[in-house]
Amino acid sequence: MKNFSDFHLSKDIKKAIHNLGFEEATPIQAEAIPIAMTGKDLIGQAQTGTGKTTAFGIPLIERVELGEEGIQGIVLAPTRELAIQVAEEL
Repeated sequence: MKNFSDFHLSKDIKKAIHNLGFEEATPIQAEAIPIAMTGKDLIGQAQTGTGKTTAFGIPLIERVELGEEGIQGIVLAPTRELAIQVAEEL
């Protein structure tokens, strides 16, 4: 298993992850985060509760440029309930 400290993340993101109590990345996170950090598209599939939102959320937030106006990221969800869940988690 990889630790979140193994990823090339900003100090602020590492601090936020630590404050949430995350230490080891799940398999979907370990595979997806390095690819998503490069800006490449990917498709990942994993069971409920395995950290998929974090797997795409960390790279999305990491790539946001503070001070830049306009839309920098979009998350599509198939249901309103899932959209609310993702928004709360991010």
